[in-house]
Amino acid sequence: MPELPEVETVMRGLKPVLEGRRIAAVSLRRAGLRFPFPDRFADRLTGSRVTGLWRRAKYILAGLDTGEILLIHLGMTGRFTVFSGQGARNLGEFYFGAAAGEAGQGLHDHVVLELDDGARVVYTDPRRFGVMDLFPAEEQSTHKLLGGIGVEPLGNAFSADYLAERFRGIAAPLKVVLLDQHLIAGLGNIYVCEALHRAGLSPRRKARTLVRKRGYDPRLPDLVRHVREVLAEAITAGGSTLQDFAHTDGASGAFQQRFLVYDRQGEPCMTCGAPIERLVQSGRSTFYCRHCQK
Repeated sequence: MPELPEVETVMRGLKPVLEGRRIAAVSLRRAGLRFPFPDRFADRLTGSRVTGLWRRAKYILAGLDTGEILLIHLGMTGRFTVFSGQGARNLGEFYFGAAAGEAGQGLHDHVVLELDDGARVVYTDPRRFGVMDLFPAEEQSTHKLLGGIGVEPLGNAFSADYLAERFRGIAAPLKVVLLDQHLIAGLGNIYVCEALHRAGLSPRRKARTLVRKRGYDPRLPDLVRHVREVLAEAITAGGSTLQDFAHTDGASGAFQQRFLVYDRQGEPCMTCGAPIERLVQSGRSTFYCRHCQK
C-alpha cells in the first residue's frame, strides 16, 4: 500500500494539473471502489473548479469551489494517469501523450475526470481497494476517515517532546507505536523500518524506555530527525516502487534502491555486515539489524 512519500508524489503530480481547472465531465465505470461512491458523485463534481490540492496522512484532498472536498485514498493498487488532450496547455512531465480515445478505456480504469483544458485524469485500480468521498469542507476535522489522525511527521508539531509525551507508560514495541495513525499521520512500514535503523533503535524496544523521569533518551531527537530525513529523501526519489506504485506520468519510484534494511532479510547490514533479520509485529514484516539497533 502506498505510504506517505508515494501519496505525496502523486499529489504533487496532480497539483499542477488540477489546481485552478474546472471538471468538465466525470465518467464512473462502476458503482464504487472499496465503498460505494457518494450520492450524485459525478453530478456534484461536474462543473466544479479545483481550488487547492493537499495531502493529509495517506489521503489526497482536493478543495472545490462548491464548498466540498474530494477525498482520495489509493488503496493497494490505485494510481492516477494524466493524459493530454487536444488544446491542453503547458504540457509537462506529469502528462502522458495519448489519443483521446485511448485514455481511460482500460479494464481497470474506474473514474475519468475530463478537465476544461482538454486533459483527462484517469484513476485505475485493479483490486478496487481505493476510496473516493465527497463531503462539506467544514467536516474535514470530523470526517470518519480523517478525525483522530495524529500529527504530520513533516510538520512542526512532530518533535521529541511530542513523542516523549505519547511514549510515556507505553509498553508496546517502538515499531508498532510509530505505525499508530492516531499518533503520527501517514507513517508506514517501509519508512519506519528505515528510520529506526538510522537511529540505531531496535523495533522490539518498548516505547516507554525512551522516556525518563526528567526528559528523554538523547536518541529520541535523532529518531525525529531520521524520520523526517527518510521521508524527505523518499519524496525526492519519487517514493518506492515494490509492485504497483507509479507516478502520474507512469514512472516508478526509486527510493527502494536506497533501502538499508527493508526487504533485505539475510543480506549483510551496510553498516556492520551482520545479516539483516526479519520478524513479524502486528501482522507486518519488520526488517532490522540486531547488532546496530539496540
